[in-house]
Order: sequence, then C-alpha cells, then structure tokens
Amino acid sequence: MTQLTPDSPVIEPGCDITDSTFGRYCEIKQGTRVAFSSFGDYSYCDRSCDIANATIGKFANIASFVRIGATDHPLDRASLHHFMYRSDMYWEDAEPDAAFFEHRRSRRASIGHDTWLGHATMIKPEVTIGHGAVVASGAVVTKDVAPYTIVAGTPARVMRLRQPPEIAERLMDLAWWDWSHEAIRASLGDFRSLTAEAFLEKYA
Repeated sequence: MTQLTPDSPVIEPGCDITDSTFGRYCEIKQGTRVAFSSFGDYSYCDRSCDIANATIGKFANIASFVRIGATDHPLDRASLHHFMYRSDMYWEDAEPDAAFFEHRRSRRASIGHDTWLGHATMIKPEVTIGHGAVVASGAVVTKDVAPYTIVAGTPARVMRLRQPPEIAERLMDLAWWDWSHEAIRASLGDFRSLTAEAFLEKYA
C-alpha cells in the first residue's frame, strides 16, 4: 500500500488534473479526471473517476467509475451539440462560449465529510450529499441527500438511515473529521471497536 503524507496528494499515472486542489493525505487512483474541484483532507477516489466542478469534504470514500458533476447539454436551444460552446473546434474564426463554461463551473456538486459513493454512481450538478451519507453502487443522484442517509436507485431514493437522527446530529456536532492527525491516531482503537453511540459516549 502507498504511504500517504500530508505534504502532497498521491496521484497515480494516467490522471488528468485541471485547476483542482487537494488536502492532506489524499489519493487519486489511475485514469481519473479531476477538473475545477477541491478535495478535503484524507479523501480519495478509486480508478477511472470523472469529477468536475465539485467540492468534496474530508474523509470522502469514492469508489471506481464514479462521476460527480456530470455536465448537461442545453435543452432550450435549437441544438444540443457542443458546436455552440466549443465553437473554436469547428471554425477558425469562432471563439468558445466563455459564459457557458463559467455557468457550468458555477453549478457545483457538494460531497460532505465521511461519505461513501459506491461504484459507478453519478452525482448531478448542484446536488449536495450530506455528511455521513452513503450512495449505493450505480445510483444516479438528482436531488440532495440528507446527512447519514443511504440512497440507491435511478433516480436515487432513500433506502434507510445510516444512523438514527439523534446519533447523526451528535456525530456532526462532534465533527471528529476536524480532529488532528495525532488525535485520530490516538483514538484509532475506539474507531475500530466502538459503535457510533459508544464512541459518542466516550468523546462527546
């Protein structure tokens, strides 16, 4: 296994990174594209993800082939085709539509802390995945997901709660994801062995 460090992310071969930032202990697996996005501390993605225009919190777990911020084509115009905004690809005297791309980049997806996006999920623009939430493999998420909720399906719908509301609220108040690296290491045994409720009884 690769030893992660706080100094710089581990970015494997074949990745395409554009105007993006990474926190401490981040890992981006091979064949992934990340554009106009930010990763919080300890967050990682597996192979062949496509992530654009996204704000990703700390400790996010992103499985392979996930797509975040999947772009839309304009539905209200005479054509759907990208000749309208990538016009310089087709005519030497045409400019790309800068306003279109600026608007696209403004439609950010937001992924909370301690989240899990299963294999081949899709998160649409302007969707928020709450802290502690889980998105099942293959789901297409078109609406916000509440914290500590598990969703699945196309389009995604609530399957069940990951934690009862009162436990979820206390976990968010505890905000262990903001603890120091040393404090998390000191509590590693409890993270491994205690239930969420027991962990809160000890630390909250």
